[in-house]
Amino acid sequence: MALSYKTRRRLSLLILVVGLPLYIVVAVNVVALFERPSILLELLVYLGLGILWAFPLKAVFKGVGRADPDEDRTKG
Repeated sequence: MALSYKTRRRLSLLILVVGLPLYIVVAVNVVALFERPSILLELLVYLGLGILWAFPLKAVFKGVGRADPDEDRTKG
């Protein structure tokens, strides 16, 4: 079942406004559970976690910045 353009657009906004800040808080708290590593290792962990969240959500964000493909093209 494919999501419509409007559904993907609303879902992507919800993910960016609510989900991403929650993910950041959880990532920082999980890293804080362990003894603080060197700054370089900590940077690599945060970079990895920063990229990791986007892979499962790639389909939701794909094409959201473009014009609505479902919109009637005969207008105008």
